[in-house]
Amino acid sequence: MSTPNISHESPVTDDSQGLDAALRDDVRQLGALLGETIKKQHGQALFDTVEEVRNLAKGARQGDIGNADALYQRLAAMQAEDMLHLARAFSLFLNLANIAEQHHQVRIRRQRFSHDGTSISGDFLDDELKALGDLGIDRQRLFSTIRTLDIELVLTAHPTEVMRRSVATKYQRIAALLDARDRANPGPHEAAVIEQELLRAITEIWETDEIRRLRPTPIDEARVGHTVVEQSLWDVVPSLLRDLDLACQRHTGKSLPLDATPIRFGSWMGGDRDGNPNVTWQVTEQVLGASRQKGIELYLKEIELLKRDLSMRRASDSLKAFGGRGHEPYRAVLRTLAERLRQAIQIESGDEHDVKIAHGESTEAESSIVPGDILEPLLAIHRSLCECGDSIIADGRLTDIIRRAYSFGIVLMRLDIRQEADRHSEAFDEITRYLDIGSYLDWSETQRIEFLESELNARRPLIPHDFPASKNVAEVLSTFAMIAHQDPDSLGAYVISMASKPSDVLAVELLMREFGISRPMRVVPLFERIEALEGAAECMTRLFDLPWYQKRINGRQEVMIGYSDSAKDAGQLAAAWGLYRAQEQLVDCARAHNIKLTLFHGRGGTVARGGAPAYSAIRSQPPGSVNGSMRVTEQGEVIQAKYAIATIARETLETYAAAVLEATLLPPPSPQPEWRAHMDELSKLAIEEFRSFVRGQTDFVEYFKLATPEAELARLKIGSRPARRRKGKGIQYLRAIPWIFAWTQTRMMLPAWLGVGKSIRLVIERGGLAALQDMHRRWPFFKTTISSIEMVMSKTDLGVASLYDERLVPPKLRPLGGELRRRCRVTREQILKVSEHQEPLENEPVVLRSISVRNPYTDPLNILQVELLSRLRHGEKGAIEDALLVVINGIAAGMRNTG
Repeated sequence: MSTPNISHESPVTDDSQGLDAALRDDVRQLGALLGETIKKQHGQALFDTVEEVRNLAKGARQGDIGNADALYQRLAAMQAEDMLHLARAFSLFLNLANIAEQHHQVRIRRQRFSHDGTSISGDFLDDELKALGDLGIDRQRLFSTIRTLDIELVLTAHPTEVMRRSVATKYQRIAALLDARDRANPGPHEAAVIEQELLRAITEIWETDEIRRLRPTPIDEARVGHTVVEQSLWDVVPSLLRDLDLACQRHTGKSLPLDATPIRFGSWMGGDRDGNPNVTWQVTEQVLGASRQKGIELYLKEIELLKRDLSMRRASDSLKAFGGRGHEPYRAVLRTLAERLRQAIQIESGDEHDVKIAHGESTEAESSIVPGDILEPLLAIHRSLCECGDSIIADGRLTDIIRRAYSFGIVLMRLDIRQEADRHSEAFDEITRYLDIGSYLDWSETQRIEFLESELNARRPLIPHDFPASKNVAEVLSTFAMIAHQDPDSLGAYVISMASKPSDVLAVELLMREFGISRPMRVVPLFERIEALEGAAECMTRLFDLPWYQKRINGRQEVMIGYSDSAKDAGQLAAAWGLYRAQEQLVDCARAHNIKLTLFHGRGGTVARGGAPAYSAIRSQPPGSVNGSMRVTEQGEVIQAKYAIATIARETLETYAAAVLEATLLPPPSPQPEWRAHMDELSKLAIEEFRSFVRGQTDFVEYFKLATPEAELARLKIGSRPARRRKGKGIQYLRAIPWIFAWTQTRMMLPAWLGVGKSIRLVIERGGLAALQDMHRRWPFFKTTISSIEMVMSKTDLGVASLYDERLVPPKLRPLGGELRRRCRVTREQILKVSEHQEPLENEPVVLRSISVRNPYTDPLNILQVELLSRLRHGEKGAIEDALLVVINGIAAGMRNTG
């Protein structure tokens, strides 16, 4: 039985071709303005070169061998300086095309919700609630689910955003100009003004150095998150909640409570210290301080605006007692609040505050402003207005600020702390050795649990005040000391990466207790590798059976599952099935212990890091795993793509809300036994194939380093975190992000498909084709998995990938590349058999057109990259390094993914 499904796709209409034509017109106009900029700022010669290369690349794409040869010879003969200018032109065009496509999403949405569009009510959320009611969800159940909806989107600073912030803001300005032109339906003069502004913005980008010369600090990364909140989410969230409230009133008969927070935001920026020595406890405290200051500044602006609105004289007695005296009681209360906020800003930004951080002294208590300090007076005003018959006024700007306070708190995004499990074990090993009670690292898991549980139940402290910790252990302990001085509302979860055992969780719980953390953070194990995922439910069962732990969690548990490292460990197909089964087992385990489980999905933007369209990804989760709550990481370039532009941010949040609602109220069916058997077989075969090549081929690591720009990616100053967790040459030491980034650059896309083709072929040879096709049609999980790999196949280009081998790889290693390309072709053939398509993504013509538009611009960049890598590895310096960095940025824009 298939799951009732609510379509969020706009049906094909007579307007579709007109909308697509509008996108083509935008791309042509932006391309023409870029050409005008190049001619004016750099001269006719570069413009002519760009046109020559573009036409050769188009001809090569159409199968003209002569054009292909001429293209390669033309680019290979260029001087480094000329390569740099050409790369900049093509890279800029690809970014402009991305902006045009983002804006086109906005245009399609506006068309759908216009008076003659396909929407029933003109509002997405209203349509969603009506559709759920039409499918038989009763009003009370619908309201109760909305009321308790708990979605948290966690913005992370993983090094996948290659664009400089100063350049990104200019692209956002271009998007705003395209939007203004669509909305205004301008006459000739207005259209000319907008075109001039577009030309000005493109010229500013051309004249700006797009290369990061300094690596961003964790504080710089956190400020990127602050900017996204300030420029987009700050207004989008209350607007969305206002419309959700209206939809609730229409379809459930009840209003959304003021304290409802269906969507909130978290952050790892400045809190993620896993393998990043740049994130110290002082840095985390600075980030929290910067977040508080930005939050307080935003609230102060809103309070000043609210003061203008609330000039009314009538007020309740309770408000007058609260401080609302005089001729304008509401303004009196707001003046007091505004002054309190100004004082807090002075404290956060003062020199004394910075000196205390530098000397390792906590600053949190000085500010002492918490969400309640803002909410208490605002709620008093709201009650007074309603009591005086002015509820329509209360429901305006005041309600929006109250909803912001509940959703964003003071720090805008609650900060998670993340640390690797081994770092805590090393700390306890030093402690137990110092206390002369043995070596924690030498103990069995049973011994560790007994020791930790005994200490958690003890009343005396474990760690002596004069404990002489090593540098690494001192940093771990200082982090907990810092946490103890923070407002608990500013912190989210303490995430333990590479967790696999109950002691990994109990160790953090004991450190929380040792440092007197009055309201301990949620301790969240992150299960990443396949073996850890397979043992996740057993690990949690052992914890749930401990009396101390049962009391500690009070019936609620959060568990994080990692998509990136599981795929790097086992390949995409085996990782996807391992994650699915782990979720099923965790749900069963939590249900058996009567515990409310929230799953935290550590997904990235690429398929090999769990990336897929949010709606289909959520709707394909196991039944019961999305029980009204979900946490998800949003990483790197995904943050800019989904949240930097308000209209797209609104669509993103609505999609998450709709998907979580539907997955909760209309969960997908459990897979049939035959489907499970096939997935078990596919997974087993795929992991064998993946590991036999990545781990079993003795020359694979050397081939990977030579055939991709992996080593050169470190030159891109795109994140504060090193590319490797620890020193080592194997793939296991490399983070998932550069591993995927490198293969994406060469258009090989290996992490997403290796192991898939052979596993499907063997199952088909054993008579399983019909079953696989049935799974694809009726099982959301399998359909989403296959569709994601099919999307990767549409972006993979083996001809381009072979250029890297021919130019960069010595003859003795080239057979490895040839074998990989053969396996990729097998994967393409087998995937199409399962999806019953003739070509990858044949049911997604818009996506295919997008790829075809990009290819004539991305292909030359790949050729340039091959030549630049060769020259760089032979010792050339100077402009060649800048040219390579620009090319890397451009290919990332062309592929619309990095890592």
